[in-house]
Amino acid sequence: MGAHKKSMLLDPQLILELLVLGLAVGFIAGLLGIGGAMVLVPAMTIILHSRGYPPQYTAKMAVATSLATICFTSLSSLRAHQRRKAVLWPVVRLLAPGMIVGSILGAQVAVALPGKVLGLAFAVFLALSATQMLLDLKPKSVRSLPGPGGTFGMGTLIGAVSALVGAGGAFISVPFMTWCNVKMHDAVGTSAALGFPIAAAGTLGYVWAGWDLPALPGAVGYVYLPGLVIVAITSMAMAPLGARTAHRTDARALRKSFAVVLYFLAAYLLLR
Repeated sequence: MGAHKKSMLLDPQLILELLVLGLAVGFIAGLLGIGGAMVLVPAMTIILHSRGYPPQYTAKMAVATSLATICFTSLSSLRAHQRRKAVLWPVVRLLAPGMIVGSILGAQVAVALPGKVLGLAFAVFLALSATQMLLDLKPKSVRSLPGPGGTFGMGTLIGAVSALVGAGGAFISVPFMTWCNVKMHDAVGTSAALGFPIAAAGTLGYVWAGWDLPALPGAVGYVYLPGLVIVAITSMAMAPLGARTAHRTDARALRKSFAVVLYFLAAYLLLR
């Protein structure tokens, strides 16, 4: 209980850890154009574990907190893409309902899973993401978007998987849209708009599922509030610097280097 009280007090070490995490998440997101979940979830898991939170809750709290931060960062990204007219709102309206349903359901599934299983699922997600970065895999455009039933089903799948791993869905929605002959810039912009409904629905799902938990200091349901506030503010402030840096560096080399880091993070989660 002493460790829990310490986490509530936001001692300087905890504040520093969360500040560094937020700065790293924002910079990497701006630099590589990826969601922060790949860094945020494993790092937040380590931080919560070090603060003495029960191990069966740390991975779930990390995933829930990651989704909550995306509620804020996705809006910032959306504004930038909207200024460039890169958001296809008809596609948003088709995919968003299924994503909302899938994200709420995915949160309930994640909560029902043992913490180790959720950690394993996230390790697999990291390894697959790293492989995609390393090999620069891109789907070929072969067809158009499916009808309402197909888009609702695909949206549900994207929302459910995103809620399981604490991501905004771009790692599936962008390849899916480009596969359906949506231009890459429009796919990225539309995915930014879809990140908010996924994150908001998933966050509510984790809050609802964790409402009757034993008291977890600093948390509402599974969402760790100190992490949410500090990481959201610092990551949004740092993302523009990462984006500017990306234009001055070799993006492919950076992505390959980051892929190696993701493999190490995946191995860490598997060993735990």
